[in-house]
Amino acid sequence: MSFQAYLDAIEQKTGLTPRQLLDQARERGFDGPATKAGPVLAWLAEEHGLGRGHGMALVHVIKNGPGIGTKHVGSSGSHRDESDTLWLDGKATRPA
Repeated sequence: MSFQAYLDAIEQKTGLTPRQLLDQARERGFDGPATKAGPVLAWLAEEHGLGRGHGMALVHVIKNGPGIGTKHVGSSGSHRDESDTLWLDGKATRPA
């Protein structure tokens, strides 16, 4: 599953875009590189029913922003992404 697919699945499960969840995270003090995964994962599980894998995808974005490494960009593997920048504003608004 690609990184973007994880974020899309989070949106489908919660009804919230990744950006909306990032806003909620900031309101709770979860922002920046010093953020610890444990408290974020607990919050996402309790309030949004997200498991560890999907939660860790969001933790990555909280800590590092929407950029991802280029290792899988344009590759043919199962974890391939089309871009090194994740779309956070929802599937319906992603450019074609």
